[in-house]
Amino acid sequence: MNYTQDIFTQASEVERGAFYQKTYMHVAGAVLAFIGLESVLLQIEPLVNFMLSIKGYGWLLLLGVFYLITMMGDKMAMKLDRSQQYLGLGLYVFAYALLFVPMLFIAANYSSPGIITQAGVVSLALFGGLTAVAMTGKRDFSFLRSALIIGGFVAIGLIIAGVIFGFNLGLWFSVGMVLLAGGSILYQTSQLRFKYHTSQYVAAAVGLFSSLMLLFWYVLRIFMSRD
Repeated sequence: MNYTQDIFTQASEVERGAFYQKTYMHVAGAVLAFIGLESVLLQIEPLVNFMLSIKGYGWLLLLGVFYLITMMGDKMAMKLDRSQQYLGLGLYVFAYALLFVPMLFIAANYSSPGIITQAGVVSLALFGGLTAVAMTGKRDFSFLRSALIIGGFVAIGLIIAGVIFGFNLGLWFSVGMVLLAGGSILYQTSQLRFKYHTSQYVAAAVGLFSSLMLLFWYVLRIFMSRD
């Protein structure tokens, strides 16, 4: 970030309150846009069949494309131009909506009825609880950054190894990723309080939306593993 904590702390309580409100409104808007776009994508049969056909190294290639899109979205969200910021958030929504197509199709058609809603409710409840912890306490969770980076690299390594050697990462990997997503939510929420400038609510929403989507992905995987 280009802004220091000192700049943020100079903002009035009213400005901070407005910043928090705008940030979470944008997170909610991104979630609604994700749901709407996902509903459309799941109706496009050729796209669904193509996404379901991606296996092995093709999945790694897809993850690479996903990473590039989200990296571009991150950079755009940090621009001063507001239209660029919203384009960055839009890229994030599109990337996650596309990535979720195969899993949501399988969950909707081959898992227990209502499993997507159940996973969504649990994810939002966990997100809300972790947000409350980070917002109401005095602790700065910025110290989690190093652990999240290391955990992310370990996760990527395990995913690549799973593809190369053909083994299933299993339930405990999903549990570990839920913990990683929870740490990311604490970190991103802490950034709201101590790092972001009050004009950066779109960029702040991008970070929170990404963490929420990671949490939802692995909560849903855990729910699907029970079937």
